[in-house]
Amino acid sequence: MRKRALVLGCTGQLGSYLLELLLEHDYECYGFVRRSSVGNVSRILHLYDKVKLINGDLTDTPSIEAALRISKPHEVYNCAAQSQVGTSFIEPIHTADTTGMGALRLFEAVRTHTSLSEGVRVYQPSSSEMFGLSSAPQTEETPFHPDSPYACAKTFAHHAAQMYRRAYGLFIACGINFNFESPRRGEEFVTRKITRALGRIQTGQQSVLRLGNLAARRDWSHAKDVAQAAWLMLQQSQPDNYVIASGVSHTVKEFVETAFNLAGLEWQKYVVVDPQHLRPLDVAHLEGCANKAKAWLKWEPTVSFLDLVKEMVTHDLQLADTESRVEPIDGRK
Repeated sequence: MRKRALVLGCTGQLGSYLLELLLEHDYECYGFVRRSSVGNVSRILHLYDKVKLINGDLTDTPSIEAALRISKPHEVYNCAAQSQVGTSFIEPIHTADTTGMGALRLFEAVRTHTSLSEGVRVYQPSSSEMFGLSSAPQTEETPFHPDSPYACAKTFAHHAAQMYRRAYGLFIACGINFNFESPRRGEEFVTRKITRALGRIQTGQQSVLRLGNLAARRDWSHAKDVAQAAWLMLQQSQPDNYVIASGVSHTVKEFVETAFNLAGLEWQKYVVVDPQHLRPLDVAHLEGCANKAKAWLKWEPTVSFLDLVKEMVTHDLQLADTESRVEPIDGRK
């Protein structure tokens, strides 16, 4: 019998890679999609005829319950959230409702609308942002010190997952994911903002790139590696928590330098530090130790930092070149 999987947030970066991976493993796939007046399925257009989409929202419990009834999943991947740290300072209540309470609604729906005999397994993506100011490198045992509304919401969801495991015996595996990127990353995130701006600068469509804290240090992996880790977590005999990271950190400045060097441009001519892009609180250094995942899941990152930046730069240079050739609707250059 084919396994069935329900992917919440399937139109996002991680959700789209998970759908590809699950289809490769011959799953029957269902995608949970928030209804929008603006098309939001560009990342999964190539999978459209292979995935059954279900409209719903993490803030709406009945739609989560309906998705479980329709899909009857063996595995559930919760990739839906308000996931941008900066935005969470502007929209803290919305972030808490979707990222924190949304996960709780899912766990409760699984508890009340499935039975343990059905063996439904849930993947909950936790975040390295939960560590806050804790010293690097961070492991599964490092204390949490969340320093943003997003981190607080993720910490709540992470602890709720542990409680539902202990109290109800649910299989909920948590991936404590450090930053993961790809050409599918949203343009509001700093890495994609950099590579998109680079392409537009190269083609004369943009002259300045405004950024915030260039000294922030992050551990960047490829999203498809994180998707592989998520799937492996649900193939284990018992649920657990796993740090998923490359084990190497770089500053935002290093990402900028690497990207601009690949395009043959001097970044100092185009990058401006804008105080408006600084956060009220910013975590200085996140770097993960994924030894547990490597030992128990037999997981290894496959894409290096340099290859990740190359892939994103190549994609966005080509995209900008295409955009520069499109005639405006009014016919003016």
